[in-house]
Amino acid sequence: MSPSATGTGGPVLDGLPEVLRPTVADYLDLHRHPELSGAEERTAARHAERLRGAGFDVTTGVGGHGVVGVLRNGPGPVVMLRAELDALPVAEATGLAYASEAVALDADGRPVPVMHACGHDLHLACLGGTAALLAGATGHWSGTLVTVGQPAEETLSGARDMLGDGLYTRFPAPDVVLAQHTAPLPAGMVAHAHGPVLAGSRLLEVVVHGSGGHAASPHLAVDPVVAAAAIVLRLQTVVSRETSPAEQVVLTVGSLHAGSRGNIVPESATLEVSVRAFTDAALDRVTAAVRRIVTAECAASGCPREPSVRTLARSHPTVPDPAAAAAVRRAHEQVFGAARVAPWPASTATEDFPLYGPAGAPLHGATEVRTAYWMLGCVGPRQWADAAGDGAAAKMAALPPNHSPGFRPDPRLAVPAGVTALTSAALVHLGAPTA
Repeated sequence: MSPSATGTGGPVLDGLPEVLRPTVADYLDLHRHPELSGAEERTAARHAERLRGAGFDVTTGVGGHGVVGVLRNGPGPVVMLRAELDALPVAEATGLAYASEAVALDADGRPVPVMHACGHDLHLACLGGTAALLAGATGHWSGTLVTVGQPAEETLSGARDMLGDGLYTRFPAPDVVLAQHTAPLPAGMVAHAHGPVLAGSRLLEVVVHGSGGHAASPHLAVDPVVAAAAIVLRLQTVVSRETSPAEQVVLTVGSLHAGSRGNIVPESATLEVSVRAFTDAALDRVTAAVRRIVTAECAASGCPREPSVRTLARSHPTVPDPAAAAAVRRAHEQVFGAARVAPWPASTATEDFPLYGPAGAPLHGATEVRTAYWMLGCVGPRQWADAAGDGAAAKMAALPPNHSPGFRPDPRLAVPAGVTALTSAALVHLGAPTA
């Protein structure tokens, strides 16, 4: 732990009431005006304006709409805090007075509803509040604070793009990178995992090539729909028959498209397959099994061409540095109380945060960067009390999850907790104030 042991909160957090009103206002505005991955222009501009107002040196347009803020405050460690800018193509159904009514064009040019259904608006608002709080208390810490507003997390491309645009060379390279993520826990709580927090993933596109024809004479065609159906069924055995029951692996065929009319045998069928696991070795093994099964089923169906299997997106498991994560957990126990710091069972959700640490070394070359990552409760007391179920696990299962149209953090409690959690985590890794 840093010698700034006031550094877990202390007098810095005494300034929290002053930053809460603008931080809640920031959250409400961000929630009303969500933007899709890669199109976060307004969100980035608003966040940049808040950082400049707090006294940060701000650079925009990093790896897309990425925003980087730098506050140098004497010698000491470089601590990077990261939050996300983007929202999802989801129609909000919360009924909130500040609910999103935004509509935007997706990557295919189709109009889609847009909603902050994963809590990125809360993450970003809390990052702004933490930046303001630490900038106003520079007498209580030393070092360099770097904030990152990352675009395109939902497409698992934003971290890679920012790092590729020189995040660790154009700006101070971090000693530690910190981030938090909303979860359906009571607002005012945080949760830490012992080991992996989130899974890694592979998103695969599979194209099965058939031979088109008339539905009246299927014997003169090679039907890719039948081959695709066989692939879907056979892929279920990768988890049930090729994976140890002690190993957590999820394989989902989330999309299957083929043909346009019921009286035509189509030329091809396209599937998207999601693979999730907690080690890169398991991800590689399951991906190889997908390729093997796809190739074999197409051969069995007499397809005229080899299938294609292409990786659309990939992420590594989120496994925080044990020492950095333990320091943050102790800081949270001090500022929240041990009863409000819960254990977190590893989730098969995924994100691109691991690229900021050792997993991204091929991109940034910094093999010694440590990371810490925790979950932030966001469910209001009334919503928690009304959720079906007797225990916490049952209530969490009954509540609208992240990516749901009904996902609705309670900013009155989640914002103060989020700023407190991020600030205390930063302070425990920053240096003691210099004389």
